[in-house]
Amino acid sequence: MRRIFRENGLSIVFFLLFLLSLVGQSVTGLSEYNEEQKEHRQPEVSYTEYLTTGHFIEATFENWESEFLQMAAFVVLTVFLYQKGSAESKDPYRTEEFDVVPAKSRLPSDAPAPVRRGGLVGKLYENSLGLAFLVLFLLSMWLHAVGGAEEYNEDQLAHARGFQAITPLQYIGTTRFWFESFQNWQSEFLSVLAMVIFSIFLRQKGSPESKPMYTAHSDTED
Repeated sequence: MRRIFRENGLSIVFFLLFLLSLVGQSVTGLSEYNEEQKEHRQPEVSYTEYLTTGHFIEATFENWESEFLQMAAFVVLTVFLYQKGSAESKDPYRTEEFDVVPAKSRLPSDAPAPVRRGGLVGKLYENSLGLAFLVLFLLSMWLHAVGGAEEYNEDQLAHARGFQAITPLQYIGTTRFWFESFQNWQSEFLSVLAMVIFSIFLRQKGSPESKPMYTAHSDTED
């Protein structure tokens, strides 16, 4: 058990933090939602019912959307863009090991199967990390629209008469959807910018996200 945690502690701890945060969001969201239901003289919902409401779905995937966009953009842009001195960037004047794919005859025996196979499968695998984040971003964006449309329709039903319900596609065309998206996107891009710039001048001993303590600010390495 100790070895499992030592080898996988980072993913385990982050998963637990994610789970605790999600539970906290759902519990406090349920309370807020039921308060709104009482104000509108609507029946309160149970915890499991709340998890299927637009209120919860929109709030959850609106945030996931921005996170996956941030990671997709970071993974793809760092392929060909550089920041001298940053631990988050490749050296603009050096060919890195991860930029070179050796010939099949020189591949290690434990190389992933798609790399050994090559061809289209190999090409897809070369870009699989960025593609995975892109797919998760698009899926989260769609679920944001699904939850947002449901929440929008509930709001209109509570406050307006004779309104016409909108679909998720129609909701994507509203300023409300893009306001929700942009307010999250800008914070994600700001956090990446801060990480890229701060890692030039600041250090965190023991972290792979930091350059070594003795490395000059101008050196682009981690």
